[in-house]
Amino acid sequence: MSRQTMIALGVAVVLGLFAVYMANVYIGGSKQQAELGGTTKVAVASVPMAYGTELTADKVRFVDYPNSSIPPGAFTNGAQLMPAGQKRFALLSMGVNEPILASKISAPGGGASIAALLTDGMRAATIRIDDVSGVAGFVQPNDSVDVLITRTVQGPASSAQVTDVLLQNVRVIAIDQESKNSDGTPKVARTATVEVAPLDAQKLALAQQAGSLSLVLRKPGEQNNPVVETVSMNDLRYNMYGGARYPAPAVVGGYSGAIAGAFDRASQTITNANSGASSGASVRRGGSRTKSAAKPAPDKPSVEIYRGLTSNQYKVGG
Repeated sequence: MSRQTMIALGVAVVLGLFAVYMANVYIGGSKQQAELGGTTKVAVASVPMAYGTELTADKVRFVDYPNSSIPPGAFTNGAQLMPAGQKRFALLSMGVNEPILASKISAPGGGASIAALLTDGMRAATIRIDDVSGVAGFVQPNDSVDVLITRTVQGPASSAQVTDVLLQNVRVIAIDQESKNSDGTPKVARTATVEVAPLDAQKLALAQQAGSLSLVLRKPGEQNNPVVETVSMNDLRYNMYGGARYPAPAVVGGYSGAIAGAFDRASQTITNANSGASSGASVRRGGSRTKSAAKPAPDKPSVEIYRGLTSNQYKVGG
């Protein structure tokens, strides 16, 4: 066999192998695309379901979902979703056509327990609220809230009411057990169940005995405030320096020049008044100098000047 024939045969073999490889890639890609482009039956809610609703055949239907968009935890057949002889209940509210996921329903044969919604290592604690402390009903499950405590603190001579931030960024698991009364009217929430750490659950139990609790609704994803303070009755006044010990720099900076100037002018006025009042107490009458009779000085009015957080009182002469 000549050299040219062997070269031609080798080139033909290489081209043949490359053609086989390209054919396999094309066939495999077409098969994968066909699988991803197909659909699968997924269980969804056919009616709105609230917490505690039992899953039955009339409340579930199966719809076609793209294979590339099937949510994790979805059910693709009725036997898997509702095993024979075992009941399942909704743990979270679901709307019509919302996929039924394993995280939203109880285990086969299990009741509608709130414990299934807890994160590992967390506890569920229930606190008493009313329509005011519960943010007028706007707090809903899965919202994040701060928990405030208002209590009476005993001092050496008297007592005072104070409010503290007890917990921050607490997830609400449930509000009461029912959202409506038997006649269908809205039901005012009386309790809130929140997800907290074991130590925080102890704090909540003690706080309910020590004072009253209130919920403050947070913006989702907002970071905890590293600076929290105790608010007392002395802070209930409209004054820049009365209650807030850490006002925004922009607010303070906008008024700092005017405030400082007012303080300086007031101090100068008081100094001049005091200087005039303390001049010599002797008077001249008919060329002779006589000392005025000593008289008890009347109470002078005073002026209270604030410098930052410190207040000073100055007597004003007249």
